Amino acid sequence: MYQPAITGHGVFTPRQTITNDELVVAFNAYAERWNDAHAEAIAKGEAEAMGMSSAAFILSASGIENRYVMDKSGVLDPDRMYPSLRPRSDDEPGIMAEMALDAAGKALAMAGRDGAEIDLVICAASNHERAYPAIAIEIQKLLGAGGFGFDMNVACSSATFGIQAAADMVRSGSVRRALVVNPEICSGHLEWRDRDCHFIFGDVATAVVIERADEAQGARFDIHGTRCATEFSNNIRNNNGFLRRTRDQMEDRRDMQFMQNGRKVFKEVLPMVSAHILGHLADEGWTADQLRRLWLHQANKTMNDFIGKKVLGREPAPEEQPNILQDYANTSSAGSIIAFSKHSGDLAPGDRGVICSFGAGYSVGSVLVARA
Repeated sequence: MYQPAITGHGVFTPRQTITNDELVVAFNAYAERWNDAHAEAIAKGEAEAMGMSSAAFILSASGIENRYVMDKSGVLDPDRMYPSLRPRSDDEPGIMAEMALDAAGKALAMAGRDGAEIDLVICAASNHERAYPAIAIEIQKLLGAGGFGFDMNVACSSATFGIQAAADMVRSGSVRRALVVNPEICSGHLEWRDRDCHFIFGDVATAVVIERADEAQGARFDIHGTRCATEFSNNIRNNNGFLRRTRDQMEDRRDMQFMQNGRKVFKEVLPMVSAHILGHLADEGWTADQLRRLWLHQANKTMNDFIGKKVLGREPAPEEQPNILQDYANTSSAGSIIAFSKHSGDLAPGDRGVICSFGAGYSVGSVLVARA
């Protein structure tokens, strides 16, 4: 058996951003047009007027101030309200592979490795560009990697589930070096015309290199334990499988894009995640007071504050539970990895932390790591 370790990590951040103020202008313009078009039905009580959004409402509801996207113009067009992503020929790299390559390059550089040294690629994301061939195999080809690759989808927990799969294979010796990538184009599946969720998501890609600790080229985080759990729920759901679709196909199917029952999610997910982390710590012989950092799924600041307090038994200090929501918004599976990548360099040898993601399924995954 081999000790698996994270030896490199990287984040691809799109060039385009949408602030809350910009988003509100576009949404309110759409809402006003919808209300005008349905004025008669609204007056008769047959339809409910669409409420306006505001930057203050968004910040209060989520803690989000900004989001990065692959296409800004389509999202902010009141006549469209979803990204305009250029169709690609079969001879071109897909958009997810292109995003993943950037993050992977940064992770490989940190690990002191090149693509040819990778023998497993896992593309773990909440939405995939196509059904097949696997995005991971395309990334494998573009990197010049050997071995094999496969796609994984466990919604917002995809990254931690992918890390567990890779760590298990490194530990057993079936692979020597793995790359887990999380390209998330959440803007393609968000209903930007729904006031309750139009602000939630952004786009990004993350990557981590996992290899045998004794072969690490530099600083590393040893993986001391991984744990995953799922429990079926309809409270977070998306019935549309892939990014390539037309608006006309979904006009009468609101469930074909991201949907959630926020109150039930809060009530049911928070205790599940807190108990999961505490149980994982106990089974590994770790205690909460030994944790230097919590890198939590970046879905909602209130949720993370609740979980942090339950796990630590007190209010976490900002540096103990870093938040990237205000800049990136919810980036699904990539969120906890962004937090880890941007807020782990200051840890000293022996410092311990937990990477945890959670979401639709319900699903929750935790990874216990220590700086070595």
